[in-house]
Amino acid sequence: MSDTGIDFGHDFAPGDAQPDGREIVEGIRSYLIGLGLATLLTVVAFYISGTSLVWQPSIPIALIVLAIAQMGVHIVFFLHITTGPESYNNVLALAFGVLIVFLLVVGSLWIMTHLNHNMMPMERIMQMQR
Repeated sequence: MSDTGIDFGHDFAPGDAQPDGREIVEGIRSYLIGLGLATLLTVVAFYISGTSLVWQPSIPIALIVLAIAQMGVHIVFFLHITTGPESYNNVLALAFGVLIVFLLVVGSLWIMTHLNHNMMPMERIMQMQR
């Protein structure tokens, strides 16, 4: 205890507390489960794309579903983003990153679409060169 009556001996910032043996084992188990699920989803994606197990036109949809599942596994098991109050800043950082990627992709597609629309047809360019 200090002069003010506050005990600073057991006051840790979030993530700075010394983990005990049980927490370390739980953390390793969480990473191993995530690794197993991510590996399984990757193997299934390669297997589906190389066989006729899935109806041929639906393979891109199946791969998109597996990719979204893979992202969910990475978010939960490796980035530790959960519904708990301690992951609020991580959720905000992830949302900001998703926003930036979305703006970059949509902006690039918008620019390329307008460039394609405003570009002179190839036949007219060939006529101008003659």
